[in-house]
Amino acid sequence: MKRHTAIVVGAGAGGVSTAARLAKEGFKVTVIEKNGFIGGRCSLIQENGYRFDQGPSLLLLPELFVETFNDLGTSLENEGVQLLKCEPNYRIWFGDHDRVDMSTDMAKMKSEIERYEGRQGFEGYLSYMKESGRHHDLSMIHVLKQNFPRLLSMLRPEFLLSTLTLHPFESIYSRTSKYFASDKMRRVFTFASMYLGMSPFDAPATYSLLQYSELADGIWYPVGGFQIVLEALANIGKRMGVEYRLNEPVSSIQLSEDGRTATGVKLSSGEILNADTVVINADLVYAYNELLPPSSLAKSLQKRPSSCSSISFFWSFDRIVPELRTHNIFLADEYRESFDAIFKDHKIPSDPSFYVNVPSRIDPTAAPHGKDAVVVLVPVGHLVDNSIWSTDMDAIISKVREGIIKTIESRTGARGLRDSIVSEKIDTPFTWKAKFNLNQGAILGLSHSFFNVLSFRPKTKHDTISGLYFAGASTHPGTGVPVCLAGSKIVSQQIFDGYGIMPSGQSRKGKSFELRSYGGWLMTLLFIIAWVITYGLWHSG
Repeated sequence: MKRHTAIVVGAGAGGVSTAARLAKEGFKVTVIEKNGFIGGRCSLIQENGYRFDQGPSLLLLPELFVETFNDLGTSLENEGVQLLKCEPNYRIWFGDHDRVDMSTDMAKMKSEIERYEGRQGFEGYLSYMKESGRHHDLSMIHVLKQNFPRLLSMLRPEFLLSTLTLHPFESIYSRTSKYFASDKMRRVFTFASMYLGMSPFDAPATYSLLQYSELADGIWYPVGGFQIVLEALANIGKRMGVEYRLNEPVSSIQLSEDGRTATGVKLSSGEILNADTVVINADLVYAYNELLPPSSLAKSLQKRPSSCSSISFFWSFDRIVPELRTHNIFLADEYRESFDAIFKDHKIPSDPSFYVNVPSRIDPTAAPHGKDAVVVLVPVGHLVDNSIWSTDMDAIISKVREGIIKTIESRTGARGLRDSIVSEKIDTPFTWKAKFNLNQGAILGLSHSFFNVLSFRPKTKHDTISGLYFAGASTHPGTGVPVCLAGSKIVSQQIFDGYGIMPSGQSRKGKSFELRSYGGWLMTLLFIIAWVITYGLWHSG
């Protein structure tokens, strides 16, 4: 029997996990990566004994990582991945010098909540956790582990029954405000929408599942940096025969003469590699517009809402900065205005909320003894045609840097930060775009706005080109490493179904509920109209 072949374009989270899943079922898999490292945005910056996570620096939704490794016949522990629990989860710093510690410790959270919400406030917290827990559990079952290849997919009875319970028509902020009366607690329980690159005033309330995961499961850090997790997945694949070819950009997807079947890829060197199946893990908007023939879909994807970008500083300190915890959040005094500047005006907020990660605080291998590695991530607007980025970049970076240092010193009491920085590296929307082919420099791909999720999100399989699939942040189910891992399972199963392969260790599930009749389409149309009307009513209010 002829062995199936597959090429995976891109070695990000979706790429390496899909490659391993395919190899486990006997596919001959080759992964092509433009950069010289595995992990995509989950890469490391290393310099003179300092180590920085370029992308994610905290591990959430741990069950999706456990499931991925288990599906591949191993475990995180067996692959040498050691996870450290961060306590507290975060320290959140306010402009009035107040601070809040978020923790999985119920007693600590009770004390923190009651400082702002009074003696009855903890009951509101428990109610919030109950709701966000439902969001988490229902999303795991009906969204993150299901495909939505067509509009009819949203008519699955089990999904429809859960729709209103997921509160998709309310924002995270408006829903959270039902449980917390104080402004500070509302901010504390909504900033996590930035994991999606969205404003808490726009992100669907469903995504409070992220806050639930932090508070119920905790925040974890892999010893050696986040890239260690993806390297472990790549090593599993290599043991199964996956070949990795680094530093080899792909210039185009090869198609059959009639343009209806993917037959392989063409590298920038001119070399052509053939395969039965091609999985694109590169940025989806880039892939449609640069690797595939021109199409109306390619043009329309460029007009879809994108996530934010960031200015990220990677600072090597010649000393320890004891005032900072592993994870620190500095929230803007003008909270809503700061998000509007990013997502409505595509600018840099004058008073930004930002994140500071000190990996050496929990993992001593991240910096030389007695010193600290510090990452500062400042969310900013993505690149637009008439953007502010056309001005002097050095001046922009200098202004942002000085503002961040001033804020950290003012709120934490730290002193002399400028003089203690011995080395600095910087990422901007331009470098994100250049390094990872990210459209508009949007660090988390397409937005998760109302018409950018479920059946409205770009599909995991090309509509008209056979044998061409997509994995990663901008296709279903969405962005974030654990979500991309869930997506790799979905797209792998889709490929297996096309070949009639039953994955080893899994039973054949019944076919998903679909309606193919005229009545079914009418029901779909009515459902979508009702959904849009409900959405409009929520937002007009």
